[in-house]
Amino acid sequence: MIRRISSGGAFEAKVGYCRAVVAGDLVHVAGTVGQGDDVLSQCRSALEIIGDALREAGTDFSRVLRVTYMLPDRTEFELCWPLLAETFGAHPPAATMIECGLIDPKYRIEIEVTAAL
Repeated sequence: MIRRISSGGAFEAKVGYCRAVVAGDLVHVAGTVGQGDDVLSQCRSALEIIGDALREAGTDFSRVLRVTYMLPDRTEFELCWPLLAETFGAHPPAATMIECGLIDPKYRIEIEVTAAL
């Protein structure tokens, strides 16, 4: 069984995707950007959106298996480390950080996760 979760974000309809897909015992959360003027506020906002999708799917950050961080400027990533360590706590996932262009230059970080139910 596959269940799709939408957050109502502007890009979902434009691009043709949903925030998360529950398939079997896994939740795949799409790359998520947040709002704010800097990388830390955008990271916090993206994590809130992801957290909402995880809760709707029936899981939480303690069940995240894998996370990918995408940033246009890798030097900004360290600013997010304390927030990420707090978010994942005693249950750190496998992680990758990629430096790349994002869909709009105003975005400083995009986060994608896969979690277990």
